[in-house]
Amino acid sequence: MKKYLLLILLSPLSILSQSFVPNAPELNLKSYILIEPNTNTVIAEFNSSDLIEPASMTKVMTGYVVSDQIKNELINLDDQVLISEKAWKMEGSKMFIEAGKKVSILDLLKGIIIQSGNDASVAIAEYVGGTEDGFVDLMNSYAGAMEMNDTYFVNSTGLPAEGHYTSARDLAKLTAKFISNFPDEYALYKEKQFTFNNIKQLNRNKLLWRDESSDGVKTGHTSTAGYCLIGSAKRGKMRLITVIAGSDSDNDRFLSTQRLLEYGFRFYATQKYFDSNKEYTNAKVWGGKTDKVKLGVAQDISITLPRTSFKDVKVDYKFKNNVQAPIEKGQEMGSLDIISNGEVVHTSALIALEEIEAKGFFGRLWSRFVLWIMSLFGIS
Repeated sequence: MKKYLLLILLSPLSILSQSFVPNAPELNLKSYILIEPNTNTVIAEFNSSDLIEPASMTKVMTGYVVSDQIKNELINLDDQVLISEKAWKMEGSKMFIEAGKKVSILDLLKGIIIQSGNDASVAIAEYVGGTEDGFVDLMNSYAGAMEMNDTYFVNSTGLPAEGHYTSARDLAKLTAKFISNFPDEYALYKEKQFTFNNIKQLNRNKLLWRDESSDGVKTGHTSTAGYCLIGSAKRGKMRLITVIAGSDSDNDRFLSTQRLLEYGFRFYATQKYFDSNKEYTNAKVWGGKTDKVKLGVAQDISITLPRTSFKDVKVDYKFKNNVQAPIEKGQEMGSLDIISNGEVVHTSALIALEEIEAKGFFGRLWSRFVLWIMSLFGIS
């Protein structure tokens, strides 16, 4: 009896000592993905590589191409775009531009991002690409460069078209690139309304009103695609991106996105472990004007893990000592593994943080002789 009582008393303690992370919420969706973009960590996913109709989520690539063209000074936010009859006649969601009039690139971008205007998408596509088809070729070139291997675009709007497809994983990758590369243009996704031609329209992303940490990104809907959403939020130094596809209702897509974001922020964290160009270890140098070389990493390194896993993180440095000079600054000297719960979660190169010049001829000769003697006796 005492034995069983002891087991009962100890069981809660053993459970509390374990790293407990519940499964991601069960959602009625065709596919979804939840990522931390800065560490490229997939936190949760379901059918994330399955092909889906992107609907108006397509417009994230439309905005990406335009933003990159602005960055490379091929177009300017103040450029005035002459609106074609084709753009004016576009069906579906509209910015309400008029044929024959001129509209700035900035206003068209707002019309795409905030109002999801199909008319604005075609107008800006024709200006950048000469024709919408020419612009679509650009979209697919950008997708190829980003290794969006499950994606092919047929138009700039996301209106249903045969052969127009992507995946949740690819859209998450695209969104991460957008946020990283074009922060000024991305800031437009947080604007809650836009008035053009005396018509005020609200941003269709209701998360902007429900969650103060939410700052994007794009809704989408067609009868065949269902209700879709790319969402993103930042709390503290941690950002999450989620893509959901195939929700049954407008409200459910926002609830599903909220549940995924809350799951990620509640049970996961991102921590920085290494600063670039900071010494973390050193290696012995032979034949150099100094006898040690400082080792570090070329870029800052952060990792995303379940919150309970950080207490078990270890770092394993792998490099050779007795390195022969000369050594160049930035030269790869070995590697480091970040290990959590016995598994390698990140690997990075160790580099020399300084240049080590070689000694003169006789100094190098003596160093090699000493190394040879040491090797005879098995001394490392």
